[in-house]
Amino acid sequence: MADDKEESVEINAGETHDGSCSDSDTGDVHTEEKEETPKTFKELGVTEVLCEACDQLGWKSPTKIQIESIPVALQGRDVIGLAETGSGKTGAFALPILQSLLASPQRLHTLVLTPTRELAFQISEQFEALGSSIGVKCAVIVGGIDMMSQSLVLAKKPHIVIATPGRLIDHLENTKGFTMRALKFLVMDEADRILNMDFETEVDKILKVIPRERRTFLFSATMTKKVQKLQRAALKDPVKCAVSTKYTTVEKLQQYYVFIPSKYKDCYLVSILNELAGNSFIIFCGTCNNAQRVALLLRNLGITAIPLHGQMSQNKRLGALNKFKSKSRSVLLATDVASRGLDIPHVDCVINYDIPTHSKDYIHRVGRTARAGRSGKSITFVTQYDVELFQRIETLIGKKLPAFPTHEEEVMMLVERVSEAQRFARLVRESRPSNQPLASY
Repeated sequence: MADDKEESVEINAGETHDGSCSDSDTGDVHTEEKEETPKTFKELGVTEVLCEACDQLGWKSPTKIQIESIPVALQGRDVIGLAETGSGKTGAFALPILQSLLASPQRLHTLVLTPTRELAFQISEQFEALGSSIGVKCAVIVGGIDMMSQSLVLAKKPHIVIATPGRLIDHLENTKGFTMRALKFLVMDEADRILNMDFETEVDKILKVIPRERRTFLFSATMTKKVQKLQRAALKDPVKCAVSTKYTTVEKLQQYYVFIPSKYKDCYLVSILNELAGNSFIIFCGTCNNAQRVALLLRNLGITAIPLHGQMSQNKRLGALNKFKSKSRSVLLATDVASRGLDIPHVDCVINYDIPTHSKDYIHRVGRTARAGRSGKSITFVTQYDVELFQRIETLIGKKLPAFPTHEEEVMMLVERVSEAQRFARLVRESRPSNQPLASY
């Protein structure tokens, strides 16, 4: 167990944590000095059929967190993984779980708890992709979806349930016949975010109704007091695996911000797109609805924009991407979740229309430009509500960003045209048939 004296171990910009595993109650460190670092999943102990699945997904070699945690997990130990989103941590827990499922097939084998709906779907996609050849069935149990349809899915007893804590409790308390008493694995992904979102009570309830004799993996970006408390309650003699993390942005990337009133975001966006006309853009929005709305607005103003978001089918996403690659569309409106894992080509400029809630997403976003030695721009919109999030980003990358030059008088001249385009976008969305996906427009 973690030493009670340990206040907080955070993975921050500029800090480097050497990849290592330690028994969290003894502090003994298991490094890779004894033999050369494994270069393949097979060398980590992953079975042949899962190695083939990794290969099909284009996972050429394991990431640092996978190298550290997979062998430990395959030895039957509980794992605490200190790793950020984008570090390969889903594979770090999915591969050992699928290997266990292969050895001992069982329904309702694994529960994965996540803080958000988007992450739940992302994890489900990875489990199903890795386990496609062995017929793995997953259920995503999150808010915003009809309870009855979820109950029918749970009645079929999937192998893996990926859930947000609140909605899982709803089913444990109200769905007749649903129980997790035979569970073999519990994963708590982004545990710090789960606890920061005040799910402690729900997590405690879940821990009381699942078997004590189980394997538990806890992944978190930071080791806070709350996470330590959860670790002591949920894990048995775990091994702590931390990876080297350092955040940088490339030198040829020119990064700017624009401080603007929230109600004029669309006007400033149109002004900047006009000023930088002839370039290709990815504009990141915080929600699917906003990506769709802004795409409709820009099209009405004669700007060739296309959305890429989570409400679109995979085929439509790839279609949008191909139009952007072929330059028949110069502006791609994207959400973080939809853009992850897709082959996004080089772009001239990234615009953060909605500032990312998690600072590391900023690195992922702006990394879409200034690739392969080329230069590129990023412009982040900062409203009166975003100042703290923006300061966190500056802390993460270790630099103060300059303001992008804008001319308020010119922007204000666009208000009437943009307002009309906003009304058009709203009318299109409101007139959409209920069975017609937004992405068709």
